[in-house]
Amino acid sequence: MINRDYVGFEFHSDEVYEVTRGKIREFADAIGDPNPAYRDPAAAGELGHPDVIAPPTFAIVATGAASSANPILRPDFGLNYRMVVHGEQRFAYRRPIRAGDVLRSTGRIAEIRDAGRNELVRIETDIDDADGERVGTATNVIISRGTAAGQE
Repeated sequence: MINRDYVGFEFHSDEVYEVTRGKIREFADAIGDPNPAYRDPAAAGELGHPDVIAPPTFAIVATGAASSANPILRPDFGLNYRMVVHGEQRFAYRRPIRAGDVLRSTGRIAEIRDAGRNELVRIETDIDDADGERVGTATNVIISRGTAAGQE
């Protein structure tokens, strides 16, 4: 069973994440998205951006999800990785991530709940730029299969 005492727990990325044109291009290539705004500053400029922008799912690399401060990695959190599947991922932006951004993330365990025989853990991660302005929020739900209380 997952430790419900962690609901509301907040954690921060281990270090800032510096966004470069190369990282954006590599990510766009990896997901197979040919959008020129992800590679060409002129194409991004035509859309009103000061430099190339990142695909919407790029935020996952800057969220600090793998941060050593993330409590899901702690033994007392109670998560058995052999039972975990990815349930949901959402991104809400105030502006696109762009080359030149220096990002820091703050995550929190927003919810842990039972859903039938499963436990769902919702992690919300705010992504801020170097000026402390919010760029967006990533929401991730992981599912711990068959570990809910009251199961047979």
